[in-house]
Amino acid sequence: MRISVAADERTGVAEAVVDELRRRGHEPILHGALAEGERDDWAWASEAAARDVAEGRADQGIVCCWTGTGASIAANKVPGVRAALCADAETARGARRWNDANVLALSLRATSDAVLEEILEGWFDGKRSADAEDAANIRHVDEIR
Repeated sequence: MRISVAADERTGVAEAVVDELRRRGHEPILHGALAEGERDDWAWASEAAARDVAEGRADQGIVCCWTGTGASIAANKVPGVRAALCADAETARGARRWNDANVLALSLRATSDAVLEEILEGWFDGKRSADAEDAANIRHVDEIR
């Protein structure tokens, strides 16, 4: 799977995310501080990763900043993106299941290497719910302008 990854600095788990994705057999597309010559501010880097997802260059995205909040907000401004800030595996699993999230937002400050592995496990294990009410909620979120 092609996964667009953005970070505003190479601290915390920023590089560990890329390493873990490669270890799992995914192809990371790098943005921000992870890419040579790109603007590394969280808003610009997160937008670039989110646009990769929205425009089909990536299947999913992961955006990171110090708290994860700004990265999530910026990614969610891109139509077609449903970014979820996740601090644990169950939140990641639920974001995929009930929200059909396609971009994972992470805190570079609060996410340890061990928790990162758990979050990614939950994220990749999470499958979109087939429940009609869940699907209706996802459709409605896409309609909100």
